[in-house]
Amino acid sequence: MNGSYVVTGGGRGIGRAVAERLVAAGGTVVAIDRDPAGLAWMKGHAGEERLIGLAGDAADPRVAELAADAAEAAAPLAGWVNNAAVFRDASVHSSAARQVCELIAVNLDLALTGCATAVRRFLAARSPGAIVNVSSHQARQAVPGSLPYVTAKAAIEGMTRALAVEYGPRGIRVNAVAPGSVHTERYAAYLAAHGQEAAARIKEQMAAVHPLGRVADAHEVASAITYLLSPEAGFITGATLPVDGGRTVLAHDPEARTNPGAVAATARRRDQRAPGPW
Repeated sequence: MNGSYVVTGGGRGIGRAVAERLVAAGGTVVAIDRDPAGLAWMKGHAGEERLIGLAGDAADPRVAELAADAAEAAAPLAGWVNNAAVFRDASVHSSAARQVCELIAVNLDLALTGCATAVRRFLAARSPGAIVNVSSHQARQAVPGSLPYVTAKAAIEGMTRALAVEYGPRGIRVNAVAPGSVHTERYAAYLAAHGQEAAARIKEQMAAVHPLGRVADAHEVASAITYLLSPEAGFITGATLPVDGGRTVLAHDPEARTNPGAVAATARRRDQRAPGPW
């Protein structure tokens, strides 16, 4: 994967994993992160000569343009990954509508700015390119109390489809990935903030909502993103790829069992009941 790539939120978690995979595949990566300390991992990295760190807000068009300039100075721009996100919640019963709208915009602006910058650069260079937006399982399976984040991620998936339709004829592919829970530094810090017993319960709960029985590793999500950026995905656009261990297709049955005998017993109990909305 020759060429250059911009990855927002590249200091940690999924963003760092994407940057590392792209560099390992032969690309040059400009990683944007609001926290300069988050970019320290690049120093001494095996691919350090093809890693460029840029501290700043990825929602700021000036920062996005600087990232694009740095990428194009190294190699033709081939892809852009909008991974940066902000986790701030609000509820309409306790927050003003304007405040909720502003929190939605915090996340939507990050992706929109990146998409706009990438599209303009691809068009100016008259070259094909690929964009991957990082959504979330919450875009389809809302979590109570997370209205701004859920709404923003749903909007990002809609934007992904709209851009794919508008710019596909110009050779620009736009896709999204929708991760479930991922073991990142943020997840590890969340577990560490709880006692050992509480952390064990959280892990058990997370395993239960993912049919594969665990949360993802950041590199598993990065692998899907790298694929969507690659020529191997050359006929995929406008898609949102779930990378969630089956979380969004899991339907909890309060009588579900994990062994055939229990399932049969459940069926017998149901047969003995009056007809119901099963």
